[in-house]
Parts: sequence; structure tokens; C-alpha cells
Amino acid sequence: MSLDSVRAFFVAHAPDIDVIVTDASSATVALAAEAHGVLPAQIAKTICLRVGERTMLVVTSGIARLDNRKCKDQFGGKPRMLDSEEVVAATSHPVGGVCPFGLPAPLPVYCDVSLRAFDEVVPAAGATNAAVRITPQRMVELTGAVWVDVCQALVPDPIRN
Repeated sequence: MSLDSVRAFFVAHAPDIDVIVTDASSATVALAAEAHGVLPAQIAKTICLRVGERTMLVVTSGIARLDNRKCKDQFGGKPRMLDSEEVVAATSHPVGGVCPFGLPAPLPVYCDVSLRAFDEVVPAAGATNAAVRITPQRMVELTGAVWVDVCQALVPDPIRN
């Protein structure tokens, strides 16, 4: 059902974007990067948070970590990650397939600036083996997301740089 809602979202709003379903699981950043042949940082992970009574989605680079202070300053309170049952209730998507597309009801969506480092990112698409390839700006436009800076600064990898 969740994968179907994401497919329906793209048919209605961006028919040029294909939902990619793989045989391999892409439920974690590492598995998704391997399945789609991209860097782990290019995986756009979607985190379902609650601040006070507000539930929201925050999409970040696959290697980024939320910064509690930045989140508290941005959202006006301490963020709490939802458990798997709460995530499914809020998004209809299973953990490992959570994305800002095809939601049963509108949720605020925030995209962290860590995504801007890439021309293309790969968020999940409603199932643990489904994803899309999309530019960060197009994702923002399609979801009505707001750009925020809520992650810890990424430290360059001395081996890769």
C-alpha cells in the first residue's frame, strides 16, 4: 500500500520520475548506497520526529547526524524520534522505506542543507526496496519542504580527501 501511494504521488506530481524497485533491500543507508551505486552520503534518509505535539519529517544526507541543539533552536523544542509503529501511523511507510512522498496526510517536511552537496540524491520510496533518484531542489519543490540546517557539521574523511 505504501509503495502504491508513492507511485501514485509521482504519477500525479512528477511523472518523469520513476520509482525504482530492487531485489536487494535498501532499508539502511549502506544497503541503499550499494543497491543504487551511490555514495552513502547521497542517500536521502528521512527521519520522523516529534517536537511537542508536532510530527514532522526531516530529510538529511545518509551520513549526517542530527544536532540536538540545532534541532531545538530550529523547531522550538527537543526532538524525539518516533518508534516504528508511530512512524507507520504517521507516514504509512515502514521504517527503511520512509520518505516525504505519498503521505496519508500532510506533514511538515524539512530538508537539511547537507543534501545540497549533491546534484542527485536517492530517498526511499515507501518500501524497504524502493527508491527514487531526484535533485534535492526538486524534492523540496514537490514536498513543499523548507531548507534547514539541523545536522552536525560533516568532518571530511582524511582517507578520501
